[in-house]
Amino acid sequence: MHDTISTPRILVFSTEKISDPGIDQAGLRKIHYSPAVYTISVPCSSCVKPRWILHAFERGFDGVFIAADGIECSYSPHCSDQTNALIEEAQRQMKERNISPKRIRMAAICSVCAEPFANHMANFTKILTELA
Repeated sequence: MHDTISTPRILVFSTEKISDPGIDQAGLRKIHYSPAVYTISVPCSSCVKPRWILHAFERGFDGVFIAADGIECSYSPHCSDQTNALIEEAQRQMKERNISPKRIRMAAICSVCAEPFANHMANFTKILTELA
């Protein structure tokens, strides 16, 4: 992790069918969010592994955001519960490594959530800056 953060680097795990279109809309509509936000598409938010989250921190990311499917997931009716469980496990492992659990966030982002996504990135950036 960076000792001083000018612009926090955020890794976003987004879902191909649900959150990617909303994030794409933010770009197409030129809704500003930090250029230090990087996205990785996954089929379902519950498939993210805690070790991927920890790897992001090892690689210098300041925060990880999971753009979750919520109840709209076409892969699993238990997606929300599974995603919550992986976040809890990641936070447990983060604490063991002295990484603040505030460095991970999750929210349901849908295909029309361009503005909410940008708002989440602005709020998360503010939180990460305050943690520095």
